[in-house]
Amino acid sequence: MTIEYVTLGIYLVLLLVLGFSFSKDNRNVSDFVRGGAQGTWWLVGSSILIAGISAFTFTGNASAAYDAGPTFLVIYAANVVGYLAGALFLGRWMRQTRAFTLADILRERFGPEVEQFQVYLGVFLYPFASAIQLWALAVFVSSLFGFPLVGTIIVIGAIVVFYSASGGKWAVMATDFVQGLIVFAITLVVAFLSLREIGGFGAFFDYFSDPRFADDFKFVKEPGEFPDDKFSWKWIIVIFIMQVYQQISFNQAGRYLTCKDGREASRASWLAMVLMFVGTAVWFIPPMVARFMYSDQVAAAGVAASLDDPATASYAVIARELLPQGALGILIAAMFAATMSSMDSGINGVAGQVVRNMLPPLRRRFRMPELTSEQGVRAGRWATFILGALIISQSLVLSQMGKIKLFDAYLLINSVIGIPLAFPMMISLYLRRIPRWSFFVIFAAGLMPSIYSVIDARLFDNPWSIQQRAAWVFIFSLAATLATIPFFKNASQEYKDRLKAFFERMHTPVDFKDEVGVSKDARQGMLVSRAAFVMGGAMLLLIFFPEDWAGRFIILFIGGFVIAAGALLRFAAIRERRRAERAMAEANNQ
Repeated sequence: MTIEYVTLGIYLVLLLVLGFSFSKDNRNVSDFVRGGAQGTWWLVGSSILIAGISAFTFTGNASAAYDAGPTFLVIYAANVVGYLAGALFLGRWMRQTRAFTLADILRERFGPEVEQFQVYLGVFLYPFASAIQLWALAVFVSSLFGFPLVGTIIVIGAIVVFYSASGGKWAVMATDFVQGLIVFAITLVVAFLSLREIGGFGAFFDYFSDPRFADDFKFVKEPGEFPDDKFSWKWIIVIFIMQVYQQISFNQAGRYLTCKDGREASRASWLAMVLMFVGTAVWFIPPMVARFMYSDQVAAAGVAASLDDPATASYAVIARELLPQGALGILIAAMFAATMSSMDSGINGVAGQVVRNMLPPLRRRFRMPELTSEQGVRAGRWATFILGALIISQSLVLSQMGKIKLFDAYLLINSVIGIPLAFPMMISLYLRRIPRWSFFVIFAAGLMPSIYSVIDARLFDNPWSIQQRAAWVFIFSLAATLATIPFFKNASQEYKDRLKAFFERMHTPVDFKDEVGVSKDARQGMLVSRAAFVMGGAMLLLIFFPEDWAGRFIILFIGGFVIAAGALLRFAAIRERRRAERAMAEANNQ
């Protein structure tokens, strides 16, 4: 495992260096929270994608692919639809709100009450969610690869916190891009090796009709075939609708607020959509092949690692079986990258809301002066450190627990609160004529069946499936929305005027030159390309470890993939720098 430790160490050090490289770009809260709204489409688009996946993609979701074949891909199809909506209209709208944070948007849409609700709910739930995610990753890599559990939690948590605090949103986006290169490079290789092992696409799809797998791998399962009627028609329809309406709401605003303008936001979402479409195929072929060819090894690995669900080890097992020596360290780095990328985006977003939306009202209440630009950035860094300390400490507590009761409790809280909260976030984007207090009424209505489902399960031993809960939440929320519409006529004129101004601004294109000013396209490209060169070069050093030429070619492909991406970025950055210099010279001549 020595070479795996070296590979991972180089990777983690590079992330820290990249974070510090962007530290001087944080001159005010806008820079720290949204990159000064100067993000290019390729940087934002890759960050959108990689922030949307985690180690769960290669554990829990891989388990679903292993057990039930392609049915669960309906979730990823819904994600693609969400990115398509972002590309066609949502990305433009969100960027054109000119907001710094999601809470800013909710304040303008509903008022300060909803803004504060969003901020405090996020501060309460986010550290808990990330602690579980970090702990789950540490348990997985510890059990399968022998990494120390406590050390993994502390090291990964600390690195995410330090580069997020030092570089702010710039560091988050840059590291997400580099991590995305790693994830795609190694997962492309694992998918290729899996298909080669099984005999190609034709042989792969032949297994779907094999009597041993046919029932499990048909797209629509019969009710009762899986627990809670998962993967049945009802499950497919409800899950797809639920996932789509979560994707096309105000809740996704944070994806696009960093973009230079609406056009860049649209292009970023197009990129994320294409990458998600490709990634869906690449990521979930290996666990299916593992079911066909390595089921005994998966079962043995699950027993050895004391995993409740051995199928969660399916991706790691087939990768371990097929990857050459040295490349396994890159896979571990990819798993770390997937989790770190979702953590860094979340921690930066919550820290931004603390500085932008929580501290100013508190300071006004206590008659304290407003924060200066420098103080705002410093407060953002302190908020990041505090949130990071909470995440690491909670994750360490989880690591000392013998059972996963807290994990189950979080999933329950998230499904009970998250699904009802998504509806007012979505409906208020498309339906204007609802009063300002409707957000809480719609949320409370959706919360009623969620809470009842918990009571029904706990007291009367009648557990609800997620599709039952989602369907009733949708019905109650829709009914509450319709009930609030007639009250809009009684809303104050001030609220109606502010609402009209908000939607007009949301549909007014951003003039980057007048509203933002200086472009940082060249600097973004140069810094990220250097990181890609260093990471790709470090990977090429592993070429000496495989014993055969096939293994060396795989290492060459992975390193070459990362370096090639860096070269394209450098070429584009040089072109952009020369274009900017010509424009400046022409302006001076005039």
